[in-house]
Amino acid sequence: MSFEFLYQFAIVLVCILIGARVGGIGLGVFGGLGLAILSFVCGLKPAGLPIDVMFMIMAVVAAASSMQAAGGLDYMIKIATNILRRNPKYITFMAPAVTWLFTFLAGTGHVAYSVLPVIAEVSRHNGVRPERPLSMAVIASQFAIVASPIAAAVVSVAAFLEPKGFNLGNILMVTIPATVLGIGLACVFVNKMGKELKDDPEYQRRLQDPEYVKDNNANTGPTEIKLKPTAKMSVGLFLFGAVLVVLMGAVPSLRPTFDGKPMGMAHTIEIVMLSVGALIILFCKPNGDEITKGSVFHAGMRAVIAIFGIAWLGDTLMQAHMTEVKDMVKGLVETAPWTFAFALFILSVLVNSQGATVATLFPVGIALGIEPAVLIGVFVAVNGYFFVPNYGPIIASIDFDTTGTTKIGKYIFNHSFMIPGLLSMLFCIIIGLVLANILL
Repeated sequence: MSFEFLYQFAIVLVCILIGARVGGIGLGVFGGLGLAILSFVCGLKPAGLPIDVMFMIMAVVAAASSMQAAGGLDYMIKIATNILRRNPKYITFMAPAVTWLFTFLAGTGHVAYSVLPVIAEVSRHNGVRPERPLSMAVIASQFAIVASPIAAAVVSVAAFLEPKGFNLGNILMVTIPATVLGIGLACVFVNKMGKELKDDPEYQRRLQDPEYVKDNNANTGPTEIKLKPTAKMSVGLFLFGAVLVVLMGAVPSLRPTFDGKPMGMAHTIEIVMLSVGALIILFCKPNGDEITKGSVFHAGMRAVIAIFGIAWLGDTLMQAHMTEVKDMVKGLVETAPWTFAFALFILSVLVNSQGATVATLFPVGIALGIEPAVLIGVFVAVNGYFFVPNYGPIIASIDFDTTGTTKIGKYIFNHSFMIPGLLSMLFCIIIGLVLANILL
């Protein structure tokens, strides 16, 4: 490993760390700063831009944010709230099921914010340690990204693997059951994590404070969400688009043919989702300002800028040193290709973006000759957000849990999400590799 590669890699690493700490569009713009140093100072030629990935995300965000403005997200939240309140004893299993489904439908884990306070309240009033369902709900909202046909990371993987003969259907037939089964297995263990709420010393200490009891121990009842008349229609149109994308990905013959080949999935996703956005605007007539001010639009545009900067930066470094990188890891991945999961996990911890992790490392994995089936099997490893407790829903769930059971530990890494996250990651990767070996 040359000194040149090491110090240039250090530049990339510093930019990632600073960008992740700044948050917002920080990851993208600091990626641009790192690229300026690599190109103007170190003399590296900038790699090609991940244009298709960025455009696909923008098309999906256009449709999803239109649905949110039309009231579709509120409708989904109302359904989820009712489900949680009707099954309080099984909330450790029901809460992650709800957040997984939310992410699967919306393509972003940030939709979990809406149900976290409901999970915390239902748990507390039924004597369930809130740490258990809250931690698994956050983990499930992250891991479901790799199972969502409209998530940035998934459409990126589809774009990279399509030339290898693997389509969106191949990806989802592995990632959907792998995440469902893996998270379900983790819930079995997490359901016994920590002391029971009635025996928790911190909660018992708080119960000695009359003000705490007054403010937090009364059942407030379900929150009424006033739905817009167009809410159900917007969800229906959005789901129609998502199903259409999956069908066209799984059955290439449904796509138009040009020069003897089916239209690529990148263009298919872009056209379908932009059209869905148009139909929602046409029939549901959401407020134009609300479309661009919603949380889905903001999260999606941050993902685009992150991929723009950080993936471009990482790809530039890798392209300049591809021969060296291949020689360095070739023996390892040839002996045990599954070890590529460690690279995906580590980078995802650093960049806090599944899409950016895929855009940076999947081309490297393909260039190293790792079988597409293995790449799909370990795809879930891009969900390393939980390792460092600075992810938005993690912080939010700690704040919503007024019992004090959900927390960041004294040593930072001994936080409430570490065991649920590592268990889910282990089970999902094992199941994913087994399914990929059987099905692909």
